[in-house]
Amino acid sequence: MRTDGTVHGKKRAQAARGGVRRLVYPFKKEDVRALRAGDVVSLCGKVFTGRDRFHKHFADGGGIPASLECGALYHCGPVVVKDAAGVWRAVAAGPTTSVRENPYEPALIAATGLSAIIGKGGMDAATLEACRKYGCVYLQAVGGAAAVAARAIKRVAGVRFLEEFGAAEAMWEFEMDGFPAVVAMDSCGNSLFDGVARASRARLAALLEKGDMQ
Repeated sequence: MRTDGTVHGKKRAQAARGGVRRLVYPFKKEDVRALRAGDVVSLCGKVFTGRDRFHKHFADGGGIPASLECGALYHCGPVVVKDAAGVWRAVAAGPTTSVRENPYEPALIAATGLSAIIGKGGMDAATLEACRKYGCVYLQAVGGAAAVAARAIKRVAGVRFLEEFGAAEAMWEFEMDGFPAVVAMDSCGNSLFDGVARASRARLAALLEKGDMQ
């Protein structure tokens, strides 16, 4: 399918910028601000999970029992089990749809100093503006490959809110090595999702115009 010049331009820019960019915790703001929409990244180090109940807890004034400054929050409800030695092990850890967290994410970014949000499907204009203002990026993870994603989790370092929220909604602390993602929303106000939407609207308009001319 043909796309507009903006989408092609981003692809050319990504090719010129090089290959995979390795990000190591703590994810420094200067490194995050150097990223651009379309960059491919590989995350290494500490990553926390946080889904609906975590965000609602924060919005209701609840405390966050771990520092998220220069950290990453993964919209994920992982499958985590204990092995024979009683050690937690993540066996599936795919992204969940991020749009549900739109009401909470800008305030969370502002309050915690997060450097990266990981999920799927993108987020709204308010979150994009928070990313621009506070130096954060939204990273698109691969959906539908939860078992593959879990291979990048080398250790489950801890868990918060397990009894209160349950396993899927708990705040898990993972040690990652080589978790792949794409910068879908950067700290300069660029969004791959917006680019696709513009290209789709332009293509639809062209098809409708062609139909009217026939």
